[in-house]
Amino acid sequence: MKMSFFGFAALLAAGSAFADTAPTAPLIHDKTGFFVHLDVAKVLSSTDISQQCGVIPAKLDYLDSLGREHVLDYQVDGSGCTNDH
Repeated sequence: MKMSFFGFAALLAAGSAFADTAPTAPLIHDKTGFFVHLDVAKVLSSTDISQQCGVIPAKLDYLDSLGREHVLDYQVDGSGCTNDH
């Protein structure tokens, strides 16, 4: 009984050692919502909303303080509406 337990444990350990051979995803997709904490060290790109009108989808690509790349998809009110007062 003990030998089968140790054999099974060794199989699990060997399987988990080889399971992490795929490279980790370098891009992190952040969740949108209220009170989202963003660790923005450098903005790589953002959606230009100056020529858009109404609520539009936008994207922010940035690096955090550890150098990992993030993407945040969110909704924003465009600033290009000519009828706004």
